[in-house]
Amino acid sequence: MSDTPNSPITRKSSKTEHTLLLPERQIHYTALAEWQTLFEEEKPIAEMFCVAYLAEVEDASSRPITFVFNGGPGAASAYLHMGALGPKRIYFGANGTLPKPPVRVVDNLESWLSFTDLVFIDPIGTGFSRSLPQNKDAQDKQSSEKANPKEADKPKETEFWEVERDLKALGEFIQRFLSHKKRWLSPIFIAGESYGGFRVARLARRLQQEFGVGLSGAILISPALEFSLLGGSDYNITAWVTLIPSLAAAAAYHGRAQWAGKAGDLQAHIDAAEQFARKTLIPLLAMGDTMTPDERQTAYQQMAGLIGLPVTLIERQAGRISIDVFARELLRDQQRIVGLYDASITAIDPFPDRVTYEGIDPTLDGLDRLFTGAINSHLRDTLGVETDLSYHLLNLETFKAWKFELKGELKQGFLGAVDDLRVGMTLNPHMQVYITHGLFDLVTPYFASNHLADLMKLNPEIRPNLTLKHFPGGHMFYTWDESRSSWLAQMKAFYQNATA
Repeated sequence: MSDTPNSPITRKSSKTEHTLLLPERQIHYTALAEWQTLFEEEKPIAEMFCVAYLAEVEDASSRPITFVFNGGPGAASAYLHMGALGPKRIYFGANGTLPKPPVRVVDNLESWLSFTDLVFIDPIGTGFSRSLPQNKDAQDKQSSEKANPKEADKPKETEFWEVERDLKALGEFIQRFLSHKKRWLSPIFIAGESYGGFRVARLARRLQQEFGVGLSGAILISPALEFSLLGGSDYNITAWVTLIPSLAAAAAYHGRAQWAGKAGDLQAHIDAAEQFARKTLIPLLAMGDTMTPDERQTAYQQMAGLIGLPVTLIERQAGRISIDVFARELLRDQQRIVGLYDASITAIDPFPDRVTYEGIDPTLDGLDRLFTGAINSHLRDTLGVETDLSYHLLNLETFKAWKFELKGELKQGFLGAVDDLRVGMTLNPHMQVYITHGLFDLVTPYFASNHLADLMKLNPEIRPNLTLKHFPGGHMFYTWDESRSSWLAQMKAFYQNATA
C-alpha cells in the first residue's frame, strides 16, 4: 500500500478470506497484511507494517474501526493481536499460566472482531516495520562514516525512536489508512497497551488537533500515563503509595495477608489497602521524621498485615517497598519469587542464597517463546505473508535508544500524558475513554490510574465519559479466561455507548 511507485522497496502484501465461528454467529472477514509507506517532504522514509481484519458487511462506513498498538517502547502489536483482540489467540492456562511447548493457537471466541474492525500497527523498528534507505550521495556518506565510525553502526530507525516523531508516524498511518480504505465516516477508536496507553492518551488530543481524526473512543490498557509514578525515591512519595493496593492484592492471592474483613473477600482487602494508602501512608511518608515513633510503628504493622511482609522488613525500608523487594521476599520461605508483571504467577528462585535476585521475570521473559512462535506462524502460514524480514516482537535496541525529550527551555521533570488526555476529552466531549488494568500488575499498578483520574478535575459534563475498570490478572490480564470474557462484555457495552 504505497502512495507512489518511486518507493525504493516494494513489499508483497497479503489478502486472505476467513471465517470466525462464534457460538451465536459466523463472521466472514478479510485479513490484510501489508506495509504502508511514510513520507517526509514527499520522499518515502519508512514502511510501517500492519494487519487489518475487516468484516464483510453491507455498509463498512457505519462499522467501528479500531487502531491497535502495544508499548515498550519497542514492542510490536503481537501481544494484543495474538493475546486478546484478534480472531486467533494463544492458548493459556485458565489463570494466565504458561503452557508447555509447543505453542497452541486457537480460535478467539472473545475477539473484538464481533463488534469492530481491527488494525494492528507495528511502530518502526518493531514487527516487520522498517525505515527505508535514503538516496544520499555515497561519497558524502562515506566521508561522514570515516569522520565518525560509530555513525555507520547506528540503527536507521532511530529517527522514529522518540516520543513526538513516533506519535506523528502513528497519526500519519491512521490518516492514510482511513483514506485508502474509505473509512473516514466510520466510528474511530484507538487502543494501546502499557506505553501504548501513553500513546493513546497523547493521540486523543493529537489525532483531533493535527490530523483531523475525530475519535469515538480511546482504550488504555495497563497504561503508564505519568512517568513520575513509575519510580519512587526518598523525595517522590506518590509512586510508593499507588503501588500498595497491588501488593496487597498479590499478598491476599497467595494467602500471605491478614484479610481486611472476611477471608477470601479480595475486593474488601483491596479497598482497605486503598484507604490505607490514601489516609495513612501518604501522611507517613510526607511527614518523615516528624511523625512520632509510635504512629510510625502502628502504620508499619498495618502495612505488614495488608501486603504480607514482615514488619521488620517494612520498618527497615521505611515504608517504601519496591516491586523487586516484594517479588523476592513474599514467598522467600518457599524459595519462590512472584512475577513483576503478574504477581499471581510464581517461579523457583534459582539463587535463593544471594543478596539480590539474579533470575529472570517469569511473567515477561517466559512469554517470548509463546508470542514469537504464534505471530510468526499466523503471519507466514495462515495469512501468507512472504518476507525474509525477522519479526521483532520486543526490540530492546529500540527501548534503550528511545528519547524522552521534554518541551520547554530547561528540559527538566517527567513526561506525562494526562494533560493531553484532558484536552482531548474537552476538544471532543463525546469521546468515551476506558482505562483498565490487571489487579496483580506491579509495573503499571491500577491505583496509579485511579489516583490520576481523581486529580484530572474533569468537568461534570464529561466526567461520565471516563470509565475505570480493573480485572484479576497481571499486565496482560486478558490471558486469564474469566478476565478476558468479562472484559469482552464490558467492551461491547463501551462500543455500543460510544456509537449510540
